[in-house]
Amino acid sequence: MATDFQKEAALDASHFVLLSDYVPGIVQEIRYFSTYNFVGDRIDGYEEPCAILTKDAARALKEVSNKANVMGYRLKIFDAYRPAKAVRHFVLWGIEDLDQRMKPFFYPDLQKQELFEKGYIASKSGHSRGSTVDLTLLDMSTGKEVDMGSPFDYFSSLSHPDCREVTEQQYRNRMELQDLMGSSGFLPIDCEWWHFTLKDEPFPDTYFEFPVSSDSLRHIR
Repeated sequence: MATDFQKEAALDASHFVLLSDYVPGIVQEIRYFSTYNFVGDRIDGYEEPCAILTKDAARALKEVSNKANVMGYRLKIFDAYRPAKAVRHFVLWGIEDLDQRMKPFFYPDLQKQELFEKGYIASKSGHSRGSTVDLTLLDMSTGKEVDMGSPFDYFSSLSHPDCREVTEQQYRNRMELQDLMGSSGFLPIDCEWWHFTLKDEPFPDTYFEFPVSSDSLRHIR
């Protein structure tokens, strides 16, 4: 059972920032604020379509953005800090909800329970610790996302970063994103090309609960 101190810490947003304040050039498409996600509904805890990260992760991502800009890219953010409440929404959806209307778009070859068994959805998410981000590259010359061979949150082996079923160019694009993120201290995972966590994350053991909204940070801005 969580202590009062742990509960208070989980609601403390004083070490977090709006990512757009640190990286003004980013593009944000916060999928869990919308209904276009693997659940098909807005996810609990997402009160605004804004990306929030710890200050440490935001500083590191600013470095990534600067390097990407020189290469002709902008960063496009799909998700960043994710309240623990949102993760519980995912878990309950997986266990209790029979609705599979988004299956053709996000997990066509898997059953819902397999999303947990194969590690695509976790009962505790690193996103809730505040230093994990889901993102891609946007080509500034075309205004389009760089082709990574599969869309964000497409739960399949096709989305594994090292999958060689994609084209050579798509694979190079994934490796370019990994190199950019790795050069500023972010680590990838083996099943999602878009997912990165700051190696030296400041809160490795705290899963935060405050909602995704600018109001959560109002007292410190």
